[in-house]
Amino acid sequence: MKAPLYNQTGEHKGEVALAKNIFEVEGAEGLVHSYLMYQQKSARMPIAHTLTKGFVRGGGKKPFAQKGTGRARQGSTKNPHMRGGGVVFGPKKWQNFEIQMPKKMRNKALFQILSSKAKDGKVLALDKFELDAPKTKVFADLIGKLPVKRDVLVVGSREEKTLKTSSRNFARSKTILSSYLNPGDLLKYDTILFTATALKDLEATYK
Repeated sequence: MKAPLYNQTGEHKGEVALAKNIFEVEGAEGLVHSYLMYQQKSARMPIAHTLTKGFVRGGGKKPFAQKGTGRARQGSTKNPHMRGGGVVFGPKKWQNFEIQMPKKMRNKALFQILSSKAKDGKVLALDKFELDAPKTKVFADLIGKLPVKRDVLVVGSREEKTLKTSSRNFARSKTILSSYLNPGDLLKYDTILFTATALKDLEATYK
């Protein structure tokens, strides 16, 4: 499997070989969905929080007399069936929604997404991106010359700082490190643009 290689000005320079163990993987059905659920559930932060009968204020006095009112006796206004009372089995803010997924399964799901993108011609390579100072216009001109129909996920390395800052204000892109690849971003963005250094880092990580 190969991907087209471009330079900083958007000119086609040739092709770059993609690692077979990353970009030519056939995954099991439903594996990508499981990985996406793993990511979303792990990021979920519970906000809703209800108070049980023991944590509701008040209730020190009987709401009305035990006898003579014609109504059922009540001992406290904190009871769940009383207005303003506690909540039974309500949500708590310390709930944990995380699920477990083996690392090998997560890696295979990641490779399955990358392989599908590469098979559809949605993986591009950039030899380098070097500027003395960040310039969004230079990055926008580059994307305009590449075969990017919709939006693009740019994968760079830590050394390529001007790439991230130059693409920060470009609405149709997001720049991440190769070590931060995740199913949410890979499925959200149509095209993946790797720098040559990022591809080497990715291959070194999963060799």
